[in-house]
Amino acid sequence: MLIRYFGAAQAAAGVEEEKLVLPEGSTLADVLAVLIREHPSPGAQSKGAPALESVIARSSFLRNEIACKDRSAVLEDQDIIDILPPFAGG
Repeated sequence: MLIRYFGAAQAAAGVEEEKLVLPEGSTLADVLAVLIREHPSPGAQSKGAPALESVIARSSFLRNEIACKDRSAVLEDQDIIDILPPFAGG
């Protein structure tokens, strides 16, 4: 599955996107736990960025460009997950 990061999530992860391979039956909550574990501190080029865990705590998520609020939703290997922290401005 493809994970795409936006805004503060991108700064915290240190990458724009990455691929994950998870066991069949994995949920959005499982994906988020793996991401938090794999990115315990902000990316090296993102000095001063928040930790990914804190960004995820206040983010919304898209699954294949559709809002996904249910963290227990079972995901498919071909899914694209977007992590969208709150955006300021207009």
